[in-house]
Amino acid sequence: MAYCNNLFQYSRRKTIEVKIGDVPMGAHHPIRIQSMTTVDTMDTQGTVEQSIRMIEAGCEYVRITAPSVKEAQNLAEIRKELHRRGYKTPLVADIHFTPNAAELAARIVEKVRVNPGNYADKKRFEQIDYSDASYEAELHRIREKFTPLVKICKEHGTAMRIGTNHGSLSDRILSRYGDTPLGMVESALEFLRICEDESYFNIVLSMKASNPQVMVQAYRLLVKKLDEGGFKPYPLHLGVTEAGDGEDGRIKSAVGIGTLLEDGLGDTIRVSLTEEPEAEIPVARDLARRYDRRIGTDSVTREEPYPIDPFNYSRRITEQVSNIGGNQVPRVIADLSGRGTIAASSLFGVGYAYSVPLDKWNIADNACDYVYLGNASIDFEIPGTLGVIQNYDCWLKDRHKARHYPILGLTELLNEESQLHPELNFIKVSTDQIRNKVLINKLLTTNNFVLLLGTNHLHSMPDIRSAVSHLINQSVKVPVVLDFNYNEISENDFQLYSATDAGALLVDGIGDGLMLSNGTPGSERFINATQFNILQATRTRISKTEYISCPSCGRTLFDLQETTARIRSRTHHLKGVKIGIMGCIVNGPGEMADADYGYVGSGPGRINLYRGKEVVKRNVPTADAVDELIGLIREDGQWIEMQDIKALV
Repeated sequence: MAYCNNLFQYSRRKTIEVKIGDVPMGAHHPIRIQSMTTVDTMDTQGTVEQSIRMIEAGCEYVRITAPSVKEAQNLAEIRKELHRRGYKTPLVADIHFTPNAAELAARIVEKVRVNPGNYADKKRFEQIDYSDASYEAELHRIREKFTPLVKICKEHGTAMRIGTNHGSLSDRILSRYGDTPLGMVESALEFLRICEDESYFNIVLSMKASNPQVMVQAYRLLVKKLDEGGFKPYPLHLGVTEAGDGEDGRIKSAVGIGTLLEDGLGDTIRVSLTEEPEAEIPVARDLARRYDRRIGTDSVTREEPYPIDPFNYSRRITEQVSNIGGNQVPRVIADLSGRGTIAASSLFGVGYAYSVPLDKWNIADNACDYVYLGNASIDFEIPGTLGVIQNYDCWLKDRHKARHYPILGLTELLNEESQLHPELNFIKVSTDQIRNKVLINKLLTTNNFVLLLGTNHLHSMPDIRSAVSHLINQSVKVPVVLDFNYNEISENDFQLYSATDAGALLVDGIGDGLMLSNGTPGSERFINATQFNILQATRTRISKTEYISCPSCGRTLFDLQETTARIRSRTHHLKGVKIGIMGCIVNGPGEMADADYGYVGSGPGRINLYRGKEVVKRNVPTADAVDELIGLIREDGQWIEMQDIKALV
């Protein structure tokens, strides 16, 4: 089960040092920040100018695509111009499909990135039945293709990243291991064995996916396999591919990257946003810097045995209480306790808009399920989908109102004279109370409780992980709402930290609801959106359209930011539909397997449209492509007109 040093105390995994120019990685070095240029690699001045913007924003490695020999050759001109202008940040050549470009680039730049899925293999989505002998023959073929690059890197002191992408696993790997984290790991290990046979160890590994859950499981399994196989502890490059833009991209990245950083995994990170590359740097830096404060913090209570499988998702088994737990989606609670007086307009920021002329509530897709009012009361008729939570003494006065529920502390809970709601009672406890034997017995013998579980520990995620593990080991099946209060940090930090803490738990199947707060009245809309975005990123509750949008690079065949915005403006109301927007074919077809529809650049001014992993329209003119995409959605009966949605609410 082991994949990190310690599940209950921060301890960064110790790796070998990898030399990358003058900026080494791993070992005792800080977590490095990197990004990738989006300008055509043949545009020397454009690439240099963009690289400088990235470097000045804090980028420590600049990755540049080299899709063919001519781009690989031009890396020398880019490097020379950067050096002439005083910038010696290591350059990384990003290689797909073209071993000859990789072999040339390895003589020029400080590091090359190769993708095992397409360096020596092809992807046609064909199922191939390999015998052991025929599979071994394929491995021999790969060795012959890959070994020359290994020898060049060794000779020139060039580092290498063996970077597996979930979206570009080869047919060979898919045929033997399936579309799984294990397949991702084995794809990298095949190449790693060749490197080690050549006594070449200047290697970084990555396991990227657009689904944070798959990405997390793959990295964990990689570390386990490295340890079991007697490999060196290589540094890890972390990233969620095709994360998208705006708050969606930031939260999805924080869920995947932050979950691994919490357990001490990761030596360099790249946040893949469909934005300018320099915009990625502050996000990556903010994710990494949080762990400067982790070193030396006290451990949380160790829970043995550890009952959660970190390599396979399984939601914690709970009994359903009202609409919480069991097979219900995680519920969202909005904390309005700091507002004081509550009016109908107070609910606008959490998804409920009251129309006076129509005398009805309009309910958004991201409308919260409950509001926590503290000691306040509501004197108007609430929407039929909303529950109200109040502190115990206040609830006693309102207990006859429909859908009003109490919050009890441990003292009130254990007081035999306390009154309870017949259907649903929230029990607010902290992690240091969870091992109270009287509490455990009460939870085992009463069937209308939901825990609102919080923590005061600096390393909050493993503290709650430990507490919930104790509940599992004690056979307690009470639903748990994750309660995090961040005490007036910036909106940026709130977004990243909450996505890390809550997202890491949800990825492991912990959590039947969320209540996030930041101690800042008036930020309810932002916090409510963050909660729903975390659930969307962890795939535990889908409340809107999902866009799997790549961050662009020099291979991109159209303006990704503009195109993503255009597609989003036309399709954002299609709840639950997943649309992939890819600049080229490197990851496009593979990532389409995780999306319902795909929009992929196939040539200048041309787009291929996918249904799942199958291309259904080729070389569609860019001017017509969005309309054609919507036509596909219509054909499948998944299109809804915006006015129809407005009529429903």
